[in-house]
Amino acid sequence: MKIVVCIKQVPATTEVSIDPETKRLVREGVEIMMNPFDTYALEEGLLLREAHGGEVIAISMGPKRTEATLREALACGADRAILLNDRVLGGSDTFATSYALSRAIAKIGNVDLVITGKQAVDGDTAQVGPGIAAHLGWPQAAYVSRVIESDSKHLVLERMHETGYDVCSLELPGVITVLKDINSPRVPTLKGRLASRKASINIWNASAISADLTKIGLNGSPTRVVATRSPDARDKHTIILDGSPEESARELVKILKQRIKL
Repeated sequence: MKIVVCIKQVPATTEVSIDPETKRLVREGVEIMMNPFDTYALEEGLLLREAHGGEVIAISMGPKRTEATLREALACGADRAILLNDRVLGGSDTFATSYALSRAIAKIGNVDLVITGKQAVDGDTAQVGPGIAAHLGWPQAAYVSRVIESDSKHLVLERMHETGYDVCSLELPGVITVLKDINSPRVPTLKGRLASRKASINIWNASAISADLTKIGLNGSPTRVVATRSPDARDKHTIILDGSPEESARELVKILKQRIKL
């Protein structure tokens, strides 16, 4: 089974600034890490490889420093890694990003399964995984919490939805996005970390994946960020209510009604 796991590098802090010109997060000089949800995607890929054989390929799109996050994936057990790195990819929204990743997956060839985390913690859109499936024309299952059965032809999955869970069968090749409930990510071994430092990471540009330049980068992104701002600070004022439970409850309701009016 040939499995591609899509990984994103995200800020390792909530203390980020916004570029007033591009309306996007300023990532330079900010500590980075692997998107937490993608660690579960990687682990699920490794578990499926251990069950059925094959290989796990970690792929990411970003600047050169994204190699550090891909080496983390290699340290955990990924067989190889690919970085999409090209100035013309800069400014891509979720549509353009999923298109570029789909082109890379098509270039890899004979891929059975693509796994992503349910969303990235810096964007929270949950659109890239489904977007990849749409560009490839493959079936997809989002918010997967458990793989019940698996073989080289299909998966039986439990997935979360608005009112609970359901069970579905996914024919391969396909795309799934996973929740953190699905597994417990492994910790890289010392041997794995040492090997990852020496591993070669393939770097592909837009030409290498035969990307349509009208579908990537800022010009190929239908989404336009009009304005971005930090959320308002939360009111941290603490009120201690004295009296019986009934009296405290009545007082709490009164306070909440006043806040609703405001």
